[in-house]
Amino acid sequence: MKETRRAEAKSSGKAAGKRPGAASSSTRKQSASKSSNGGGVQFQDPHHVASRATRLESAIGREVRAFRHQLGMTVTQLAQNANMSAGMLSKIENGQTSPSLATLTELSRALQVPVTAFFRRFEEERSATHVKAGQGLPIERRGTRAGHQYQLLGHSFSRLLAVEPYLITLSKDSDVFPIFQHEGVEFLFMLEGEVGYRHGDKTYLLQPGDSLYFDADVPHGPEELRKLPARYLSVICYARNAE
Repeated sequence: MKETRRAEAKSSGKAAGKRPGAASSSTRKQSASKSSNGGGVQFQDPHHVASRATRLESAIGREVRAFRHQLGMTVTQLAQNANMSAGMLSKIENGQTSPSLATLTELSRALQVPVTAFFRRFEEERSATHVKAGQGLPIERRGTRAGHQYQLLGHSFSRLLAVEPYLITLSKDSDVFPIFQHEGVEFLFMLEGEVGYRHGDKTYLLQPGDSLYFDADVPHGPEELRKLPARYLSVICYARNAE
């Protein structure tokens, strides 16, 4: 009888106790809460502004990677030439660590560039152009003689790429004019009116909301003024060394 009672008590204790490895409901809740608050999948904040130090690390990393690609070197090859591990070089290129001056000196020697080359883009001035409605800079272009109004809405300051956005207005006094042909690419977005715009041997009907993107070294221009007044945005991009 004593052995029977002990067996029943032991069996009852197992049933009332916790199962091995089983988490309580409160533990599961805490785990889920931790996961939703950063313990699991991490989400980037699109409005996050990186610190100056973080931006510097990223800028240096981009320059190191760019110079490495120019020389056709792998991460392993550059790491060996600069006397560092491939893992450390990978962290530098991804902006995950701040390299010491000694490390930058080794990288500059291996990449055959001055140390200052790693900071060039970080030190470049970043700017913005704000133009109020109707206050774009009037520009004299070839089409101006035919009554076409050009307003420059901004200008890039990049050393390598020029970007020129224009607001072009065609009124009842406008006329067709000789076609344009220049370096780069051009993007048009129709705001008002209707224009038959020629590019090469094709003519495209542009109505409000329509756009046209094309290589600008092909003859192009508004060939048919179908509904006036007409207004459209023109964004021209070209390499500065092509000027």
